[in-house]
Parts: sequence; C-alpha cells; structure tokens
Amino acid sequence: MSGKETFMIETLTREMIARLMEERSMTMREAMNIVYKSKTYAALNNTKTGLYFQSPAYLYDSLEKELKNAL
Repeated sequence: MSGKETFMIETLTREMIARLMEERSMTMREAMNIVYKSKTYAALNNTKTGLYFQSPAYLYDSLEKELKNAL
C-alpha cells in the first residue's frame, strides 16, 4: 500500500468516525470500535476494492446499511 493510499484510507476512516459521533451522539471510543470492526472498514483497507477512491458520504452510507442489517 502506498503512502497516498494509506493517507486516503486514514482520512476516510476519520470522517466515518466523526460522522458516527455527530449523528449518533457516540463517544470517540464507541465510534472507533464500530468502524474498526466493520466490514466496510475491512473492505476500505483492501486496496483491490478501490473504496478509498469513494467519497466519505458513500462510505458512511455503506457503514449505515451494514449497521442496520446487523440489528
């Protein structure tokens, strides 16, 4: 994984965590726990998926769908 890919993945991960905190009134620890254990995060870290090229909104929507299906 290149430095650019790593930077993009880290930036998108921060965005997902921040949005969970804001929209679901979570603590940072809670939001990080959800993101880092998600299938969305696993797919984001697999550079073959190309998800790191997607927008933060697209990834958050994917995470939201994953969370709704888990309930």
